[in-house]
Amino acid sequence: MSFQFDLDSSSKTALYGSLAEALRALVLAEQDWLANLANASALLFHGLPHLNWAGFYLLKDNVLVLGPFQGKLACTRIRMGKGVCGTAAQNRTTMVVPDVNAFDGHIACDSDSRSELVVPLVVNGDLFGVLDLDSPILKRFDAEDAKHVEILVGILAGALAAANVNCRYTEK
Repeated sequence: MSFQFDLDSSSKTALYGSLAEALRALVLAEQDWLANLANASALLFHGLPHLNWAGFYLLKDNVLVLGPFQGKLACTRIRMGKGVCGTAAQNRTTMVVPDVNAFDGHIACDSDSRSELVVPLVVNGDLFGVLDLDSPILKRFDAEDAKHVEILVGILAGALAAANVNCRYTEK
């Protein structure tokens, strides 16, 4: 099945509304959680302006491990509490970082990244991972972006819950 989405970029609110509609259509058409995360990262990477990375880090054995993403090669593992992703995951709070170079402990996976938005992905009360968005533009993300991306992550969390994804898994 092929998807074509027309995203309304007349305003930030309209763009995020279009992305939410497209994401709902994607997750309704597919039950596999990995496929949904892969398509979500592609949708965001190509749908949001000024990104150089969009993807997921998934919690495995109390470490964030690289999941589906779009962009340059990335760090493979991030410890809880480390960097923006690990801090957002540990605290289960959305983090908007206007200048990653000013963030104490920032992990520079891509030296082109200047700002970052990270939203925890919580399914049925359990941390599943985080959505990480990076931009080469300083101050690319703001509170409005955070609010809308939290809605998108909520759509994914609902799809993962409906698919009965086990959030407590370990590597073999």
